[in-house]
Amino acid sequence: MALTTIWVDADACPIVIKDILFRAAERTETQTTLVANQAIRIPPSRYISFLRVTQGFDVADNEIVKRLQAGDLVITADIPLAADVIEKGGLALNPRGELYTQENIKERLTMRDFMETMRSSGIQTGGPPPLNKSDRQAFANQLDKLLSQA
Repeated sequence: MALTTIWVDADACPIVIKDILFRAAERTETQTTLVANQAIRIPPSRYISFLRVTQGFDVADNEIVKRLQAGDLVITADIPLAADVIEKGGLALNPRGELYTQENIKERLTMRDFMETMRSSGIQTGGPPPLNKSDRQAFANQLDKLLSQA
């Protein structure tokens, strides 16, 4: 399966992850498109582009799914988006380097829904810990692995 495009759910993607993606896009000559509902600075490159979508719930996610081709890679921490990507034959990688797969996505969705229920009942669950150096390294390693398989 040839990886042709990397799509980035860019509204919440950490800057350090975008920087890793920018370097990888140039190095591997892989088309990389950041999708967001606000302006995002990208370096001048024939391999990196930005697609601005209108404000609204899941507008960027829906645009990514609409344009996604089987084998494309999507960078996202959004588990429902990752599930849609996998269902359409794409690959989904989160900014901490975890590859979502057919085998683990249902469990991730169930845990997300459980935490959502806890929060809506007033229980403080806290968010994920800040991205650290080992997360960035795990992401870079997994990205390199996927790009080298392409």
